[in-house]
Amino acid sequence: MITLLIISALIGFASTIPCDTEGSNTELLLSLNKNLLRSLESQEGLPNPSIHLALRLSNKHNLAKESEHLNRLKNELHNDIQSSLSNSQPVTGVLALYSLALKSSCYDLNTVSFTVNERSQTLLTHLKNQMELEKEHFSHRPLTNYYQYSLGVLALCVSGVRVNNHVTNKLIKAAEHEQFKHGESESVDTYAMAGMALQCVKDSGSHMQNAAGLDTALSKIKQKLLASRRADGHIGNEFSTGLAVQALLAMGSEVAECAASMEAMRTAARSNAYHNPMAISQTLPALQQTSYVAVKSKECLTEDNTLVLEPLDPVVVPPNQVKVNVMVEVVTSSGAAAHYSVDVPKGSSLLEALELLKEENPDFTFEKESSLWGPFLSVVNGEQARQSDRRYWHLSSDGTALTEGVGDFKIEVAQRITIRNTSY
Repeated sequence: MITLLIISALIGFASTIPCDTEGSNTELLLSLNKNLLRSLESQEGLPNPSIHLALRLSNKHNLAKESEHLNRLKNELHNDIQSSLSNSQPVTGVLALYSLALKSSCYDLNTVSFTVNERSQTLLTHLKNQMELEKEHFSHRPLTNYYQYSLGVLALCVSGVRVNNHVTNKLIKAAEHEQFKHGESESVDTYAMAGMALQCVKDSGSHMQNAAGLDTALSKIKQKLLASRRADGHIGNEFSTGLAVQALLAMGSEVAECAASMEAMRTAARSNAYHNPMAISQTLPALQQTSYVAVKSKECLTEDNTLVLEPLDPVVVPPNQVKVNVMVEVVTSSGAAAHYSVDVPKGSSLLEALELLKEENPDFTFEKESSLWGPFLSVVNGEQARQSDRRYWHLSSDGTALTEGVGDFKIEVAQRITIRNTSY
């Protein structure tokens, strides 16, 4: 009973903390902003439109570096999307993020086009076509997933494109019937993205035929997000809280409804939980009391241009002589399990541990692919877990699902890692 009272008191105290960015919080935001900007210098693979979007929604800017990144998006990412379109691969999510990134830089989207089968069409036309493909694939879910579908609705809406009612209605019904899941668990990220998308549609005033259904869906989404808030203030987990708070802010939540989650994100940021640039890109807008919906009214006038990166001293990390044991269990789609053991230096990433296991044990193999969040497992022991088959490799440590990817999760103590081929 005493414990319960203490927790309640702490929650009550946190709920009175205003969603401001004053005092010590200013330095924290500046640090996150610099870390996100600095990530552009060490970014591997394709440029990340989510990082650009967050930088553009920030209060502080380094316009030269942002312009340089914009050019990379318009070349490298653009060409990759065009290649995917030419090969008839679904690209709803990345195409939507690309358009949001361009819009956040006040770029004229009508001047951006892709040529597929010798036919040139604008980016927004391709995005509308992708949404039609998503909708036509529906039985009880879209071609990709509801997160990407929501991103598509949001990107069209903030770009001033009227979203067809039948496209929006699919998202409304999915929210009403609580279909936003990842595996067996409800997806806070998807509820958040759907909330921002539907709020934008409502604000546009274009969805009048089913206004009551739209309001019901938004109420359901807000209810789900608030019900997912943990005792420490995080909504879902540390890495879904940013999008969740963005959605709550976009949907007009009062200060008391977001303050505890704001403080939880600040606490996590101070403990370096958000070292992944993608995580920062979703958290920073929320901490600055804005959301992706704000892209619709973004004006690139008289912007602050004072964000400067100081040179960093090189960090020399001595080799860690302490090793910990990792038991690795691989469970295939048939349920068959294989077990392995490897000793790794303390502090190794899970990816480094798997690389070492692969070197030491020829019976264990894996392949990885890149994503906006970093590398993810695509093939383990010759078995694929492909998005097209609605399967993925689910990672857990001692029975607890990992909230970080293979490149971010650190091995600090001996543990059992389970890699399971799972459907969603």
